[in-house]
Amino acid sequence: MNRLACTLLATLLATTAVAGAALAADVGKPHGHHGVLKPYARPPPPLVLTDKEKATLDKGKSVMRQLEGEAGGRGMAIFRVDAAPDTVWTIINDFSSYPKWIDEVKKCEIYKKDGGKIDVAFKIASFPVTIDYFIAHDYDMANRWGTWTLDYNRESDLDDSVGFWRVTPYQGDASKSVVEYSVDIKIKGWVPDFIRGLLVDKGLKQATNWVKVQSEKRQLAAK
Repeated sequence: MNRLACTLLATLLATTAVAGAALAADVGKPHGHHGVLKPYARPPPPLVLTDKEKATLDKGKSVMRQLEGEAGGRGMAIFRVDAAPDTVWTIINDFSSYPKWIDEVKKCEIYKKDGGKIDVAFKIASFPVTIDYFIAHDYDMANRWGTWTLDYNRESDLDDSVGFWRVTPYQGDASKSVVEYSVDIKIKGWVPDFIRGLLVDKGLKQATNWVKVQSEKRQLAAK
């Protein structure tokens, strides 16, 4: 049994009875604060690789980093995709398809859009626990990077989340891409700890999987 499954089983026994009553996502009221995690700069600073990490990327493998905190954590991933940057960026922005591509995402709906400012409602679920949260994206479409925070005008089940995507050509090759992804999560006291694992640990692996698979599939279909 993997680590995530063990954490799920142990945590669910303690939280299932109260989770439904405790979680309080609400589109009708503001979040409890206007941000406790520091948003990423615009544009976000590039993730600097060590020589060993550069060698890993050159082999076509993903570079992942994780920092765990008391109430959350940060996950970072850099990976190569055999598809053009514009194709990859289109996949990242195809929010309505996320539930088809990512098992735990049950809903991903845009509720407000103005150019690169895209507000999206997410619902993730694993076993009997469901988490709803609202993300305000601010994307530079022309340069294929974007940052996000929670939408603090709506009450989310997460305490806070910030992050970014960036897509650039791989070593000057316009037919391949390097994708940078970073997410910081802070969970509320009543949100089961495995949610952090789902969003950070497993989320990193998913980011290097669904973006790569779907981008390369779309690139192949376009030939």
